[in-house]
Amino acid sequence: MLRPYNFSAGPAAMPAEVLAQAADEMLDWPDATGKRCGMGVMEMSHRGKEFLSIYTQAEADLRELLAVPSNFRILFMQGGGLAENAIVPLNLAARRGAQGHAPAADFVVTGSWSDKSQKEARRYCDVHIAASNQAEGHTAIPAASTWQLRQGVSYVHVCGNETINGLEYHTLPDLKALGSDAELVVDFSSNVASRPMDWNKVGLAFGGAQKNLGPAGLTLVVVREDLLGHAMAHCPSAFDYKLVADNGSMYNTPPTYAIYMAGLTFQWLKRQGGVAAMEQRNIAKAELLYRTIDASGLYENRVAPDCRSRMNVPFFLRNEALNDAFLAGAKEAGLLQLKGHKSVGGMRASLYNAMPLEGVQALCSYLQEFERTHG
Repeated sequence: MLRPYNFSAGPAAMPAEVLAQAADEMLDWPDATGKRCGMGVMEMSHRGKEFLSIYTQAEADLRELLAVPSNFRILFMQGGGLAENAIVPLNLAARRGAQGHAPAADFVVTGSWSDKSQKEARRYCDVHIAASNQAEGHTAIPAASTWQLRQGVSYVHVCGNETINGLEYHTLPDLKALGSDAELVVDFSSNVASRPMDWNKVGLAFGGAQKNLGPAGLTLVVVREDLLGHAMAHCPSAFDYKLVADNGSMYNTPPTYAIYMAGLTFQWLKRQGGVAAMEQRNIAKAELLYRTIDASGLYENRVAPDCRSRMNVPFFLRNEALNDAFLAGAKEAGLLQLKGHKSVGGMRASLYNAMPLEGVQALCSYLQEFERTHG
């Protein structure tokens, strides 16, 4: 029986192969030789040789997939991207204190998530909004040349992809070219592993795994080594990046099963051809859906074409009285979780790595049929 296509924004669909393997290994995990160990991953000690082999492989696979340079550390943490909105300033904002600067950071607000980030950071440091698209309804990313960046701040925060508003940076800003001496911090929660990352521009990237890389519960932090060791005195020890790094992400008990599931997803991504191959698939999926929406008289996407997200496609029915009928028909057609975020309404289709092209084709066929019968 064909599974429905799940367009949820997160926790999101996972590859069927990964779920099937996890089901087979639920009660008795096999090592690399196929030898069963007599227990499931959820039952393992995080310091036992069985789980350490899972962890080591997952970290190595992620470093390979994302082409993470050797001078960056990969941390497996908890709390999601929302917690990192506090953990990042607690670790980085005071980095330049010895140079006579107060803890400070600049933020570029491009949607709901970057706005949450700047509001949380205000609890820990001086925050300046370098640019915002709020007045335009979060429909375009302000050109980097217009950003009002301050000198002396520790970092500049951007959200690589706004899941609610459907905007994405297709090229990360080069802060040095903009005359800034700050580090770039990127929230890559919703587009990690969907496209290559230019680490030459980035000091730290973070994100929850539950959109492109696994289930909820695991948070990824990729941080350059020289940015470790600058945590504020009141930063909780479990959130001090240097302590986490020095203890191999095991200062406290890590989210072991989520790491295992992410590790299986990393291996699946490698079998698909890696990040470069996934980017080409994601381009094809997004172009097909946007093309269908743009050709319609019933649906509209309000985001500027040059910054439309490949991962999250919000769209609206011009006749909103048809919303309930649209969602009911979609569910009957095996197209799930298309309702837009409550803060903006409308519809939203999330096209993460696990969404096959066939799912997008099915959605486009439904859009066209619904318009034919209701337009």
